[in-house]
Amino acid sequence: MVSTSLMKIVSPCWKPSVEGENSSNRGDVSGRVDGLLWYKDSGQHVNGEFSMAVIQANHILEDQSQLESGSMSSLESGPHGTFVGVYDGHGGPEAARFINDHLFNNIKKFTSENQGMSADVINKAFLATEEEFLSLVKKQWLSRPQIASVGSCCLVGIICAGLLYIANAGDSRVVLGRQEKAVKVAKAVQLSSEHNASVESVREELHSLHPDDPQIVVLKHKVWRVKGLIQVSRSIGDAYLKKAEFNREPLLSKFRLPETFHKPILKAEPAISVQKLYPEDQFLIFASDGLWEHLSNQEAVDIVQSCPRNGIARKLVKAALCEAAKKREMRYSDLKKIDRGVRRHFHDDITVIVLFLDSHLISRSSWHGPLLSIRGGGGIFANT
Repeated sequence: MVSTSLMKIVSPCWKPSVEGENSSNRGDVSGRVDGLLWYKDSGQHVNGEFSMAVIQANHILEDQSQLESGSMSSLESGPHGTFVGVYDGHGGPEAARFINDHLFNNIKKFTSENQGMSADVINKAFLATEEEFLSLVKKQWLSRPQIASVGSCCLVGIICAGLLYIANAGDSRVVLGRQEKAVKVAKAVQLSSEHNASVESVREELHSLHPDDPQIVVLKHKVWRVKGLIQVSRSIGDAYLKKAEFNREPLLSKFRLPETFHKPILKAEPAISVQKLYPEDQFLIFASDGLWEHLSNQEAVDIVQSCPRNGIARKLVKAALCEAAKKREMRYSDLKKIDRGVRRHFHDDITVIVLFLDSHLISRSSWHGPLLSIRGGGGIFANT
C-alpha cells in the first residue's frame, strides 16, 4: 500500500496522464520518444522484467544508460546474466557516451580472461574504461581542451549466477525493494553510497587521501566541493583533476588550479558490493541523482510496489517532476511546456531503470532466451 503522505505527493499528478501514457510499447524494441521523454515501458531480461525512462533537462542530454541481457563474456561458454549501467555526465555528454560504448565490452573482455564474473573483473573494467577515455582526452587536448573537464558518474549493476554485483563511482543510486514477511509493504534498502562531498565520510576520505592539502574540499555557496570545483569525489573522466598535464592552458581558467598536483584528486575506482539474491528481493531501482533529489528511497519503492509494472519507470519520472514543479509552486502541466536547457533550472536529466527480479529465473544456471541490448534514449537524443 502507498502511504498517505506519499499519496498526497503523487495523486495530484496522476492525471492528466504522463507524456505518452496511453500508448503501449511492449513490442517496441528500441523504446519510444515523446518530447523530452524517452521510455521503454516493459521488456524481458534474463532474470525478469524491466522498465526504463529518461527525461531530458539539459540542452544536450548528459545522462546515458544501457541494459544488456544475455552473455556476460566474450566466450560462448561464459556466464549469462543482466547488466545495467547508469552514467550521469557533467561538463558535457562525451564521457557518459564513451562509457556507454566501452564499459560493457570491457566487462565481457575481463570476464572471459578471468573465466567468470567477480568484483575484480568489474574494477578492472572501470579502470580500463577510464584509461581509454583519458587517452582520448590526450589525443584531442589541443583541438578540444574542454574535453578535459568532462566526466561522468558511473553506476553498474550485474546479476550473474544468483549474485548481485553493484559498482558505483559518483552519486547515482540503486535501491532494492525487499518484501517484508510480517507486512505487505516492501522495504527500501539502499545498496550504493554516494561519493559526494556533501557527505561527511566522503570529506573525511578526501582529507585522509590528501593530508597535505587543507583546501581539498571547500565550502562554496553553501555547497561542499572538491577543490571548490566539483561535488563528486569519484568519476570516469574529469582529466583536469586526474592528471596535472591537463590542468593548464588552453583549458578554461575556471577549471585551472593555482597550484600543481602530483596524484589524482578524483578516483575512478568504484565501490563494489556483492550479495546473494533472495526470493523476498522483489525489484531494483537504478537512477541518476535527478530522481533522488525529489523522491526518497521509500517513496520510490512504494510507487513501484503499488502500481502496474508496465510503464513504472515513467511513473517514477513523473512523480519526481511533480515534486520539482511543486517546489517551484507551479503545475506539472506547465513544467512540461518548458524546453530543454531552460528546464535544467527546474530539474536535472533523470534516468530510471527498474529491474524486477524473478527468483525462479535467477536461480537457473543456464538461459537460452533472446539477447537484449538497449540504450536509454535509444540514441535519439545523442546529437540534439
